[in-house]
Amino acid sequence: MPMITYTSGAMTPETRATLIRRLTEVAAEVTGIPTALFFVALHVLPDDDVAVGGETVTELRRRIAAVSDPS
Repeated sequence: MPMITYTSGAMTPETRATLIRRLTEVAAEVTGIPTALFFVALHVLPDDDVAVGGETVTELRRRIAAVSDPS
């Protein structure tokens, strides 16, 4: 049975559910394997443990929020 592994920072429960459903649907469509045979594992890391360009997601979110709301 195929296994899909996805690693990311924090997600809402709704986002997790949608991601699991869509990953399964697309993989089944592309491979022709029935959706019931797919395993999906989400590895959700704290935003302080994920970084882009040397900046944690927590820091990036703060910076983006400050630019979006300069008040």
